[in-house]
Amino acid sequence: MTEPPFRRVVVIGAGLMGTSVALALRRFGVEVLLEDADPGNLRVAVSLGAGVPVTPGDAPRAEQADLVVVGVPPAALGTVIADALARFPSAVVTDLGSVKAAALADTRAHAPAGAGLDRYVGGHPMAGSEQSGPLAARADLFDGRAWAVTPHADSRPDAVAAVERLARTCGALPVQLSPGEHDEAVALVSHLPQVASTVVAGLLTTAAEGHLVLAGQGLRDVTRIAGGDPDLWTQILSANAEPVARLLHEAADNLHRVAHTLEKRDAAEAGLADLRNSLERGATGVRRLPGKHGAQPEAFSAVPVLLPDQPGELARLFADVGAAGVNIEDVRIDHSPNTPAGLVELWVHQDTVPALLEALAHHGWDVHG
Repeated sequence: MTEPPFRRVVVIGAGLMGTSVALALRRFGVEVLLEDADPGNLRVAVSLGAGVPVTPGDAPRAEQADLVVVGVPPAALGTVIADALARFPSAVVTDLGSVKAAALADTRAHAPAGAGLDRYVGGHPMAGSEQSGPLAARADLFDGRAWAVTPHADSRPDAVAAVERLARTCGALPVQLSPGEHDEAVALVSHLPQVASTVVAGLLTTAAEGHLVLAGQGLRDVTRIAGGDPDLWTQILSANAEPVARLLHEAADNLHRVAHTLEKRDAAEAGLADLRNSLERGATGVRRLPGKHGAQPEAFSAVPVLLPDQPGELARLFADVGAAGVNIEDVRIDHSPNTPAGLVELWVHQDTVPALLEALAHHGWDVHG
């Protein structure tokens, strides 16, 4: 039997992220001890098989942990990390927080002298859900995702290696950045989209019900992450305020420019060119996004299929596509109001589109477009 990557891990915080890490580690037979200030969260995580709770009698065993993973809200990170460094004197300590510079500064402020700050290495798995709590946790949550590893100047090399091993064990790709570099990056790729989604979703609160009936998948895609926990996101955004504010000002300037062009109703060549340039810049940005597992983006095409709203139809569609030897890269389902069917977009590699169309026609599927 292959040796587990860690002998014993303590996970502090049995929410979505902490419980998902615990479940991922359990896949490899790692002994996981769980702590959470909320007894309900702890009970749910234990019932899911994420580990066993730390009891007072377990203290000596817990102190021999190889690794401590802190998965608490951003406002509590510094104090909990500092406490973990003191309570687990031989363990590497990492966290799952969305902002790294503030967490490091708070840890330095709360850690007593000689607490072993060199054993702390920040971490941030780039995965999650608009849902929260251990019931939303999954062992495969991090599979194929990036996991930022953010050592500070005093971090020990073996501690950095341990956190990178944690990321790989959870199925993720470790990416090493400084805490400051990380915060600049997530301001753009995570925090700005959250605010933008929230602002658009906020406009829906005053929309006429008859207008919302027309909502399609595009609006649902844009607003999906707006359903995140407002308390959590208040902590995240305030902890990374400066880079997020700078990007918001830049985005607002671009929006104002587009709005000004539209207000002028300028059908002249210059006005239309400005509008097109703004739209083209967005399309260029999308093309820069990496493909699966951080690789260069590949050319994929969407094949829209009409799906009857009946049990088993989606499974039958997937089975027919799989039998044709076509790999589905992504799936999007658009539900039309008051209709007995939905539209499923199957995103596949461009080279496989002819084979897919032939297979769908053979099995009687209605392909649109």
